[in-house]
Amino acid sequence: MPNISVKKLDKLIGDMVSKNQTPEKILIGYKAYGELMKDRKFFEEVVGSAMEPSKRKYKKFKIRVTQDDYQLEVKGLT
Repeated sequence: MPNISVKKLDKLIGDMVSKNQTPEKILIGYKAYGELMKDRKFFEEVVGSAMEPSKRKYKKFKIRVTQDDYQLEVKGLT
């Protein structure tokens, strides 16, 4: 199992911002999403962001859960 954590996700977002790119959405594999949901801070922000699971956000970026097990990727506007 890959190392999945909120710190790693925050670093991916921070790296993109430091390169002057605008993050658009976060792609998270369904197993990685389960791991991240164990973190209280992540859970509260994501669950509190929307009533519908398909519209949830983290740090104001859309979350898309994918079929890849442990995908953790931040897509930006090009």
